[in-house]
Amino acid sequence: MLGTIAIILSLAGLMYFAYRGMNVLILAPLMAALAVLLAQGGPLLATYTQVFMTSLGRYVVLFFPIFMLGAIFGKLMADSGASTTIAQTIIRRLGAGHAITAVTLACGVLTFGGVSLFVVAFAIFPIAAALFRQADVPKRLIAGAIALGSFTFTMTAFPGTPAIQNAIPTRYFGTTTFAAPGLGLIAGCIMLFGGLAWLQARARRAKAAGEGYGDHQENLPQFEEGERPGFALALLPIGVVIGLNAIFSLIVFPRMDLGYLSQQLYGDVAPATVIGTWALIVALLGAILTVLLLQRRYLRDAQKTLNEGTMGSLLPIFNTASEVGYGAVIASLAAFVVLRDVVVGIAPDTPTISLAIAVNALAGITGSASGGLSIALDTLGATYLERANALGISPELLHRIAAISSGGFDSLPHNGAVISLLTITGLTHRSSYGDIFVVNLAIPVCALIVVIALGSTLGSF
Repeated sequence: MLGTIAIILSLAGLMYFAYRGMNVLILAPLMAALAVLLAQGGPLLATYTQVFMTSLGRYVVLFFPIFMLGAIFGKLMADSGASTTIAQTIIRRLGAGHAITAVTLACGVLTFGGVSLFVVAFAIFPIAAALFRQADVPKRLIAGAIALGSFTFTMTAFPGTPAIQNAIPTRYFGTTTFAAPGLGLIAGCIMLFGGLAWLQARARRAKAAGEGYGDHQENLPQFEEGERPGFALALLPIGVVIGLNAIFSLIVFPRMDLGYLSQQLYGDVAPATVIGTWALIVALLGAILTVLLLQRRYLRDAQKTLNEGTMGSLLPIFNTASEVGYGAVIASLAAFVVLRDVVVGIAPDTPTISLAIAVNALAGITGSASGGLSIALDTLGATYLERANALGISPELLHRIAAISSGGFDSLPHNGAVISLLTITGLTHRSSYGDIFVVNLAIPVCALIVVIALGSTLGSF
């Protein structure tokens, strides 16, 4: 009982102080130490160096290449002006009459192509603000439109997306980022069209009430109107990411003789556990080279861009790895066995439901889709895979359910991406969180329920 109370108090502290803005690099080990101290009185230093840091380091080893290459690619797309070109073209083609749809689709194209959601938010907001003002749509809906396009269907649902949330399950279930493509497309369409329907209904209601864009003092980022690549050239690197990822994960690597991976030198791992990561590495490298070769003249200082992109990957990877380290410490406590058995015992004949609940709960507690997903799969992934295999459930179905689940309750008010988005747009939780809650949490959870229902009756497809 004491151990369970210690875990609950530690989790409550993690949520509270994360919402208050405390850096997770400090917060995660402190809350882990609190749990250990209350549950068993120590040893604190051994837990920190041998459990917390070991787990943190393992996560960095597994996923740092994707974080780093993704950050570099996003920075190159931003600095070359390609992101702005794509956003402006889509928004201009659709026009002010479709402001919400235009902003959502512009964000979706960029994030599905591997551009960081933070880069997208910075690039899109000035354009979105001008468009919403022209259409006289309330500014408070901008956050919902950007969140819908950046944090939902392209992050967890659409097959092949290079988002880290879609890459993490490949390591635990031996799948690729294209796992359960039919279910992923169905879930993604529910998120996209459901979110658009909600935001457009909100806009119509506001118009009927006489509410327009509003009078806002805005300090918008100023972009220099330098030469930018055309739309086709700007879109090419995104096509490279999607194309190479599909070719290498579905065709090239599965046909290669990877038997050498059974050697101790290479970790004695099954090829299926690394193919998904390898394909993303190749795809992002190919996209980076495409930008450097074909958009070089639009980059003022390519070396500076590469350096800044590389450094920009460090905080996100270590933030997430710290949360994984925290999860490893919690999992090492005797009381965790009780909690694990409770979670796994939910719908014992349907591990898909139990997996969805576990990932959603941990993503909500940590306020991080990737952090919650990593903790859940690090501590329970093998158990769910074993149960699924015994019941004849496809690992691909587990992959898609785990990925979609990470994008549900992670969007509670203390989520770092939500806070950053509101900061960038100059909006508040009070004015805009209600819409973010619906498009980022309520509708994705509905999509998840549909996927579980279809997967349980029809299997993975």
